[in-house]
Amino acid sequence: MAETAAYAGKRILVVDDDPDILTAITTGLSDTGATIETASDGNTAVTKAEQNEPDLVILDIMLPQKSGFLVLEKLRQHKPRGAKPRVIMITGNQGKRHEQYARSLGVDEYLNKPFRMDRLIEVTQKLLA
Repeated sequence: MAETAAYAGKRILVVDDDPDILTAITTGLSDTGATIETASDGNTAVTKAEQNEPDLVILDIMLPQKSGFLVLEKLRQHKPRGAKPRVIMITGNQGKRHEQYARSLGVDEYLNKPFRMDRLIEVTQKLLA
């Protein structure tokens, strides 16, 4: 990936309860130069986001303890639209209601699973630019 320098100093939090998806995303983004952290439940995601202030959160909707929607609400609380962290929501749910709700909460991008890794990297680049 040619954009490595652009990611130096950037922090990405990847949140998914499926270890295979966490591994795939962290592997896909590993050569970006960004610091990548993971969480596998909503409560851990909120704690890590508050402690480490990531530039980008890649967030699954269906999570144990606290849904991705509740995590998104917490991340967006008291922040103007477009403030960091930028958020990419990923979900296996094909329904439009979830996407509309996520957008109303201020999500930056919304991808349905399965997604192509190059599409996720493209969106990541756009949001971190």
